[in-house]
Amino acid sequence: MPRWTSAAGTTLAYDDRGKGQPLVLVHAFPLDRRMWDPQTELDDVCRLLTPDVPGLGESALPPDGWTVDSFADTLAEWLTALDIEKAVVGGLSMGGYVALAFARRHPNRLNGLLLADTRAEADTAEAMGNRGKSIDLVNTQGPAALIEQMLPKMLSDHTRRQNVAIEGRVRELAGSQSPDGVAAALVALRDRPDSMAALAAFHFPVLTIVGAHDALTPPAAAQAMAGHLPDVTSETLYWAGHLSNLEAAAPFNAAVRRWLTAIA
Repeated sequence: MPRWTSAAGTTLAYDDRGKGQPLVLVHAFPLDRRMWDPQTELDDVCRLLTPDVPGLGESALPPDGWTVDSFADTLAEWLTALDIEKAVVGGLSMGGYVALAFARRHPNRLNGLLLADTRAEADTAEAMGNRGKSIDLVNTQGPAALIEQMLPKMLSDHTRRQNVAIEGRVRELAGSQSPDGVAAALVALRDRPDSMAALAAFHFPVLTIVGAHDALTPPAAAQAMAGHLPDVTSETLYWAGHLSNLEAAAPFNAAVRRWLTAIA
């Protein structure tokens, strides 16, 4: 497992597979890079790079925490260290917020942007309050308690009925995270800036993917982003919920493969 340390001392753990167009995928909350295991088959059409965000998986948590903007800058520094001038950068949910931050701050480093089950808007006041409640829950009862609360909204009813292994995997990944790392990620989610106004300036290809039954970032959120993007391809995965890359791995991968081929 490769590791890299930034100039500021942030240690990043990541996987690096395949050759060709670099594709960076940033994972969802409160998971880690292992959620992208079903996407490893894409390494025949791209160089697949999957980092852990700070404090989750095997990446270290900086003493002062992190923000989506600071992590976007870390990713840019990391790509430079890997001699990658431009890449396709994407993510799902929290990873999408990081990808949007990367697009705002480093548009010249992008060959494309992949936004899966995410939104461009900042948290509402109500959502910010709920983040605070989640931080209290994690600090008092641990990440496992939070994931039990989140699971009904993270996966579609179809997935929970037909593929219990996915629910077990999500519970396993979330339960393996440290309370400090999960709490820091919640702060980063709560404090992220709004990216909606920036979308019209994204003149690189963008792929949006959303599960038709996503209860957290529903299809309407993907449609709202698509309405502001100059060059967008949109895909809806009809039986998936919020974690569409896990729930509908084959159509998710097919959509990414088609799009990467089209923009090559």
